[in-house]
Amino acid sequence: MDYLSEHRFRGIEKFKEKIWLSSPTIHGDEQKWVDHALRTNWVSTVGENIDVIERETAEKIGRKYSVGLSCGTAAIHLAIRILAEKLYGVPELGHGALEGKRVFAADMTFSATANPITYEGGTPVFIDAEYETWNMDPEALKKAFEKYPDVKLIVTAHLYGTPGKLDEIRKIANEHGAYIIEDAAESFTATYKGKQTGAFGDISIISWNGNKLITGSSGGMLLTDEEEWAKKARKWSTQSRDTAPWYQHSELGFNYRMSNIIAGIVRGQLPYVDEHRKQKEAIWNRYKEGLKDLPVSMNPIDFENSEPNYWLSCILIDKAAMCEMHRDDYNTTYVYEQGKSCPTEILEALAAFNAEGRPIWKPMHLQPFFAKSDFITAKEDRSDNGPSDNGSDIFERGLCLPSDNKITPKQQDVIIEIIHRCFE
Repeated sequence: MDYLSEHRFRGIEKFKEKIWLSSPTIHGDEQKWVDHALRTNWVSTVGENIDVIERETAEKIGRKYSVGLSCGTAAIHLAIRILAEKLYGVPELGHGALEGKRVFAADMTFSATANPITYEGGTPVFIDAEYETWNMDPEALKKAFEKYPDVKLIVTAHLYGTPGKLDEIRKIANEHGAYIIEDAAESFTATYKGKQTGAFGDISIISWNGNKLITGSSGGMLLTDEEEWAKKARKWSTQSRDTAPWYQHSELGFNYRMSNIIAGIVRGQLPYVDEHRKQKEAIWNRYKEGLKDLPVSMNPIDFENSEPNYWLSCILIDKAAMCEMHRDDYNTTYVYEQGKSCPTEILEALAAFNAEGRPIWKPMHLQPFFAKSDFITAKEDRSDNGPSDNGSDIFERGLCLPSDNKITPKQQDVIIEIIHRCFE
């Protein structure tokens, strides 16, 4: 459809500069610390910038130890390997630490949450989301333990910066003697019952990817209160070099350590993290107010127990207001119906006016790569003939709106108007 000429959208001008989903916001301090790394010639995987952000991140989140790594995925991988070796011992050469073992993992998340399970030869069992936070459903987790009582590792996540039901998940884990890896990649500064996300897992991770609340362009952190685990992560991330006068390796190693230059960018960003969070909160609230007369709801927040970081603003279209939409693994189409809309139409309309939105994360159990993995849902009511699980339903009806913290109220008003026109 040519949205720029279609009669419903007449009078709306295309944005001259693209409105991004969530792009980096650079303040200038980043250059200072990158230059510091260059001037002092500490440009590799050691240096003052790394030391500072490890200390400041641990202090902000409330953990004893923090290890700077090349990305959040590397942090998840090392967390999995550390806990797998504690649970099952050191694997034989040529085998992963999770060989033949199952791991419970969040279903509504980016694939980086689950991929490292397979790096170590494990099999993910995906746990459905619940509607109150869009995160791992404790009821589905209970059912998963009924089916697989021997599982000892859970990888949970905080979708779009909103904390999940951490107390309930922790209680279930403790009942079964299971460890938790907390993927807080998207939720830096978010709190659950007054405590920062990243402080709840036996091992937790955060991400400094380019689209996050603050960024290093890349990079991530592993956080724990166990000194031994922090030491392992630090050693393994630098190819597991032994303390010998030559290159000696008694363990499998990885090239996962953070660069001091990347750390310099993060160091320059850290003072602005609360400012960015407040900007994201204002964006979420403007969408909520501007779309309140439409048959949509914002991504949910459990305000009684948590305060998100509002990383991305999302909407969920009411079932009765969904026009006919069809998706396969690569393409999507829809049928226009007056008074209704769907994620595909809204995303195409936004793109036509030079604004970036995205579909909700496609659940892991729907991914072709994980097609043979088991999936556990607590949903039993299938009388509506809709998706038989919560995650599929959220994916079908949800979308992420332009949430860049540099968006102006005027620009956001235009986006809100475009969404209104989609329902005409």
